[in-house]
Amino acid sequence: MKKQLRARVRTGTGVAVAAFLALPAAAFAHFGDHTLATGSTGHDVKVLQSWLTHMGFTTSIDGSFGRNTRWNVRRFEQAKGLRVNGVLSPADARVMRGAMAAHYSYVPDSPPATAVGPGAKATMSSDGLHAVAPAEAPQQVKDAITAANRIVGRPYKYGGGHAKWEDSGYDCSGTVSYALHGAGLLSRALSSGEFGSWGVSGNGSWLTVYYNGGHAYAVIAGLRLDTSGSGGSGPRWHTDIRSGSGYSTTHWRGL
Repeated sequence: MKKQLRARVRTGTGVAVAAFLALPAAAFAHFGDHTLATGSTGHDVKVLQSWLTHMGFTTSIDGSFGRNTRWNVRRFEQAKGLRVNGVLSPADARVMRGAMAAHYSYVPDSPPATAVGPGAKATMSSDGLHAVAPAEAPQQVKDAITAANRIVGRPYKYGGGHAKWEDSGYDCSGTVSYALHGAGLLSRALSSGEFGSWGVSGNGSWLTVYYNGGHAYAVIAGLRLDTSGSGGSGPRWHTDIRSGSGYSTTHWRGL
């Protein structure tokens, strides 16, 4: 029985990861379809780790189901009166989704797919609003673009994206935080100045956050994600790269 369970976990995880590589939003949309246990890896594990953290069970968001994740799944199971075994079954995932929905009022179920184009630079889609992720980018970069595509076009809202992830509008740091959260690189929204404590100082190869005490924006695979500039105020992709004068920069190690 244990061998069969491990086989199902490996198979389920492999299918989920393969599907996500082809369509970045798919794994998130089907979170809970597959059992997650020690040794599981990939986007669904990052979603699990992020949700555990949101519910007060602080977990490293690294996409690898290890001892820390197993311990916090056990804590979640105990808190919800579930069988305590450190394995997230589809039934456990449904309880977790319900808990997230109750706490945050909205949990995205079917985010739009993000198109993937050739090369190493993101481009604008034909609608002039959304970004096309580059095929050569690391998966976390594609995830960040997918997340940002969910909110581009929404209005500027002071404090938007800080009290809850899904909001009617976003401010500058809320916009950047949303993209990073979608990539599994951030567990809570940061203010502009707080980005100094995130990541590694300096410019990244794929993703760079520019910040000072009053504003923050990001350049992701060559496109600028910003709430100011042409196209109206609020989260927008921009093809022009504004001057970084007066800003400090930070990035995620390896990106």
